[in-house]
Amino acid sequence: MAIRFTPSDCAQLLEELRIRSPLVQCITNAVVTNFTANVLLAVGAAPAMVDIPEEAGQFASVASGVLVNLGTPQREQRAAMIEAVSAADAAGTPWVLDPVAIGALTVRTELAHQLVGMGPRIIRGNASEVLALAGAGGGGRGVDSTEGPLAALEAAQHLAASFSSTVAVSGAVDLIVGTDGEFIGVGNGHFLLTRVTGGGCALGAVMAAFASLTDDPLLAASAATGVYTLAAEQAAVRAQGPGSFAVEFVDRLSGITPDDVVAGLDLRHTVAPGGIR
Repeated sequence: MAIRFTPSDCAQLLEELRIRSPLVQCITNAVVTNFTANVLLAVGAAPAMVDIPEEAGQFASVASGVLVNLGTPQREQRAAMIEAVSAADAAGTPWVLDPVAIGALTVRTELAHQLVGMGPRIIRGNASEVLALAGAGGGGRGVDSTEGPLAALEAAQHLAASFSSTVAVSGAVDLIVGTDGEFIGVGNGHFLLTRVTGGGCALGAVMAAFASLTDDPLLAASAATGVYTLAAEQAAVRAQGPGSFAVEFVDRLSGITPDDVVAGLDLRHTVAPGGIR
């Protein structure tokens, strides 16, 4: 199965993001707010942490993209999520659902099932979260997955077909699944990204930024993942550990070029017993 877009297409989307600087509304968890805002600024987007009722819907109608992350879903923020998603849908604004730590925890799991029925353009999570959202598993160990991306492939394809959403499953090789069942692996990245709080959550915000630039959410999710994980590879070369990596990573997101993406993006489309190749 041939990939219908190339690293050059992803690079062009990065160039367009830098020109247009999409405004991304983040309704996200308290642990990662600052890191997420800095990541968006570094890549070339504009962050807005508007997450209270009454304002959330107003802002979603004018934002370029919206992230809904269930990491710390306090009661007021849950109401803001529903309000923002409804307004985004009415305005045609693409939004990303990150169902953090669902499965064993009842409040966020019920909320995730409500939100997924409201039509996210992209669903982003680890394998355990995707399995739980599809009703095929009980969730992972808190925010950590106990499964690899390939274990969630069928669940991701089911979600994609059921809700017309592209599904991005994080892992050593990130798996991106389209609404027609087509899937792509992104083989870039570095383990230090998992040692920084917000390393996964901020990617959802970057996906929302990229989703605002194209009607092809599979391309948007793949380009966002590719730029993000390639920057992580570049940052790891100079990092001494998680602390310096976080700084280097934000710097590399700011400095990564379309030429870097063309030269370094590792797109894969073949599933073999050992993984995605």
